[in-house]
Amino acid sequence: MELNNNVVAWFEIPVHDMERAIQFYQTVFGFPLQRQSMGVLDMALFPCVTAGLGTAGALVRHPDFYRPSAEGTLVYFTAHSGDLDQELSRVEAAGGKILMGKKLITNEIGYMALLTDTEGNRIALHSRK
Repeated sequence: MELNNNVVAWFEIPVHDMERAIQFYQTVFGFPLQRQSMGVLDMALFPCVTAGLGTAGALVRHPDFYRPSAEGTLVYFTAHSGDLDQELSRVEAAGGKILMGKKLITNEIGYMALLTDTEGNRIALHSRK
């Protein structure tokens, strides 16, 4: 089977405090999120540059359906600086916590780091160097 689109279609990261979460992600990654409210559902969309299907997501707050967690699915964010040390250096000042610093996965895959955001979600960073 040949893939024509990315495997992941969409992801949502639960938050308790949307303003605080937006500030964290904008500070760490250096790009704006677009806030969109749909009644009781509050979202902040991550930028997406592809015209095809897949790999976009949002922060999301809903009192009944979303709970931040340090367990479960782990989302890896690309370090757009090219070296995750740059994004990692902003995590604690933005209110997050570094769980595991930069670590080589393999020479072919690159590096990763684990952290928690201001809402208690465990996320990861990835870069080639």
